[in-house]
Formats: sequence, structure tokens, C-alpha cells
Amino acid sequence: MSDSDSNISSKIVLAKWTDRFLAWLIDFIIISIVSTSIIFALFGTLNYEEEVFWAESTQYIPTSILFFVYWTVLEYKTGQTIGKKILNLKVTNIYGNNPSLKGIMIGSFGKSFLLPIDIVLGWILTNEKRQRVFNKLGDTLVVKIKIPEDTSDVTYTKD
Repeated sequence: MSDSDSNISSKIVLAKWTDRFLAWLIDFIIISIVSTSIIFALFGTLNYEEEVFWAESTQYIPTSILFFVYWTVLEYKTGQTIGKKILNLKVTNIYGNNPSLKGIMIGSFGKSFLLPIDIVLGWILTNEKRQRVFNKLGDTLVVKIKIPEDTSDVTYTKD
């Protein structure tokens, strides 16, 4: 057994689709509020009756870029976004270790720009790892972080 094999977790708990959706929803609400605030700060209030198309078309690309940056930075640095942290989820590679930046960017691209397609194709082509298409392409998983139930034997020492 090589050194890299010893780092492989023997048990990986895959996150449920419902938990993943709720984490995404929390992130979506946060980034949508930030994005809308930025758009309004830059362009002022929009008269939606006259400029609906302009408002919708100008908000999609910057908001998607903001989502991409948010997911890429947080998931690469910590494995978690705010939504994932709240629901005890984490992004890992397929072995349960820290994912590569490339893998995170591929997954973030799918969530940011092509999420409906990514989810539908992921459900149709699903595998035992519950991966969306872009998770599969990036060799990433979303896992549940199990909190130990019995912490009575935990000891703390100071250095």
C-alpha cells in the first residue's frame, strides 16, 4: 500500500440531494441579495415595466460570475460554502480528500452557468456517487460531515 493509499478514507458518506439543494438555496439567496444590491448601487432603481429585458439580461452574466467566484474560492479554500457549512456538507475529491482547483472550477462552472442542464443530466446519468455531470467531470463529491455523537472521551491539551 502506497502513502497516497493510506490517505484514502474507508467510508465516505454522500450528501443527500435534499441537503445539497438546501445548501444551494442558502447560497443562492445570499449571492442574489449581494448581486442585486451591487446592480442597484451601480445602475440605480430600474423601471421594470419598460426595461424588463435589459434588467434581466444585464444581471445574469455578472450574477453568474459572482456565483462562480463565490463557489470556487470557498470550496477550494475550505471545501464549504455558507450553505454547506450550515448543513454540514463538504466538497471533496472522489477519495474524500481535498479536491483540486481544476475540479472545483469545473463543478462551480456547472452550478453557476448551466445548473438546470447539469442537474437534469446528473439525475438521468446518475451514479452511485450522486454526482452532477460537472462533479463527475471534476472528480468531486459532496459529502456529509458526521459530527461525533459521543464527545465524552475528548480531551484538550495546551501546547
